Amino acid sequence: MKKECVAMLLAGGQGSRLHALTSHVAKPAVPFGGKYRIIDFPLSNCINSGIDTVGVLTQYRPLELNAYLGNGQAWDLDRSDGGVHILPPYMREGEKGTWYKGTANAIYQNMGFIELYDPEYVLILSGDHIYKMDYSKMLAHHKASGAACTISVLEVTLEEATRFGIMNVDDSDQIYEFEEKPKHPKSNLASMGIYIFTWSKLKEYLMADEADEKSSNDFGKNIIPSMLAHQEKLMAYRFRGYWKDVGTIDSLWDANMDMLSPENGIDPYDTEWPIYARTPTKPPLYTGPNAKVSHSMVTGGCEVYGTVENSVLFHSVQVEEGARVAYSILMPGTVVKAGAVVEYAIIAENTVIGEQAHVGTSPDDQNDSEWGIAVVAQNLKVGRGAVVPAKAMITRNVKGDDKKC
Repeated sequence: MKKECVAMLLAGGQGSRLHALTSHVAKPAVPFGGKYRIIDFPLSNCINSGIDTVGVLTQYRPLELNAYLGNGQAWDLDRSDGGVHILPPYMREGEKGTWYKGTANAIYQNMGFIELYDPEYVLILSGDHIYKMDYSKMLAHHKASGAACTISVLEVTLEEATRFGIMNVDDSDQIYEFEEKPKHPKSNLASMGIYIFTWSKLKEYLMADEADEKSSNDFGKNIIPSMLAHQEKLMAYRFRGYWKDVGTIDSLWDANMDMLSPENGIDPYDTEWPIYARTPTKPPLYTGPNAKVSHSMVTGGCEVYGTVENSVLFHSVQVEEGARVAYSILMPGTVVKAGAVVEYAIIAENTVIGEQAHVGTSPDDQNDSEWGIAVVAQNLKVGRGAVVPAKAMITRNVKGDDKKC
């Protein structure tokens, strides 16, 4: 059946800047916000925007992500016509199988999937951003302008602009120049990596880009500059709301802490724009007689006997009596033993923090240049009395009373 718009969600990123957190899973599958995974946000945006056909392009460590997506039921994307489709790289007749060489090549390799639905427009999304956005409004803007491509942009400070792809526009918001991480930006309109293309135009440029052996096969580096060079009409769509690229440890921690703010711009309690997720069935949260929980998100299946403050706890976390957790993210199955302290840290799934261990450091207790979020990878044990300092990235078991990890 013909679809007006098909979404293609790029979810194959390795997420190397998240280090230990993506050693076993793709970045879009990283847990977020107590009960979600990062990919839940663009998927929920799609269904809430009326887009019911989504191709999810996977590559790096796809097993857990594929299992999580299943048939798309959690997001109302288990459709007989459309729905969610997992699209890994594959070998075609007469060709050698190749990984996706870049964002544009990933779409090129799946042109056959897009053609099944014969859409007028294609929405390109990233699987590693936290935000709520009505794509139908962006699509209406694209159609009204008659553009070949519309790029969603966010206003940032000029200091921040040096870290983004920057769109320079005229008075009507038509893009006349694109600068990748400019040292001296001319504007503060940062690309969010969200594109709507008129499919007939995109197909033309994808095929030309694939024929260029020198191309990086990337939207920002190749497709967008090529369209500008050929004087295609490219428009900016100004987004005014919460948006965060959670591609680094600090940004992931910041975004989780933002969830604790009553005016965070995400509002998981918003019934008008819900964020859907595939969550396990767990018993209710239990707090012991001496437990103290303040300003935190604590999910079902948790058992808290100690102190939790300003933190995000996923399902099945245990905080034993005498333990303290502050300004931290504890992913599913984490156990914090009696007397342990976890502060300003991210603890990955099924990791045990031993008795009297101390993970992380308050920024008040350390020089700014030496301070950072401590991270412990999944399925590890931090032994009794061990000390994990600020900014540490732990990927192995830590022995008891180890002061040098």
